[in-house]
Amino acid sequence: MAKEIKMNTKMKNVTLDGMMTFGKLENGLHTADFACFEDVQIEAFAGKCKVQVMRDGNVYVTELPKRVKNKPIFREDNSSLSLGRDARYYFCFSLPEQQVERLPELLVNQASSIAKKVIRGLVYSN
Repeated sequence: MAKEIKMNTKMKNVTLDGMMTFGKLENGLHTADFACFEDVQIEAFAGKCKVQVMRDGNVYVTELPKRVKNKPIFREDNSSLSLGRDARYYFCFSLPEQQVERLPELLVNQASSIAKKVIRGLVYSN
């Protein structure tokens, strides 16, 4: 019979017996697999984590906070303007490298277009 372990919002540590296997893929990336020897059921999760493997074999895994995306205030084909949580405005422009000859023209046109939208927004909000 499996032990069911429930993780509440409060911090709770669970210790399990098992075996960990370390490896390296052909592309050079490291892998670590843990096989639990106990019959338990815990809440599954997936996320971005920081993993530290120490020289003595200890492994520490810490889940990283989720990234919060800023919603664009104005958007063009290759660019956007957004207000970050740090009260700073961000202008983001992206273009495939194959179109590098169009970069100056598109950058000037789209930045100018967004600037005009900002000016119109300021005029109508006052």
